[in-house]
Amino acid sequence: MPKLKVLSGNDLVKIFQMFDFSVTSPKGSHIKISRIKDGEKQVLVFPNHNEIDTDTLKAIYRQALRYISESEIKKCFYHD
Repeated sequence: MPKLKVLSGNDLVKIFQMFDFSVTSPKGSHIKISRIKDGEKQVLVFPNHNEIDTDTLKAIYRQALRYISESEIKKCFYHD
């Protein structure tokens, strides 16, 4: 089973920017990113921490799967 990477909030911003998301609200301790694809506004919110907790990172990954295919995003979150 692949191992989850250790990622920060800034790492996540860089990952999601590769999928055309942009930061819409870096408010307080959380970052809100969004994109419009096929007429639908897609929004994700995650903490801006130096190291995001494993369970939180798994939840962000699951939420991202609503918008991005697993084959595209898995390599960004998991080691081979």
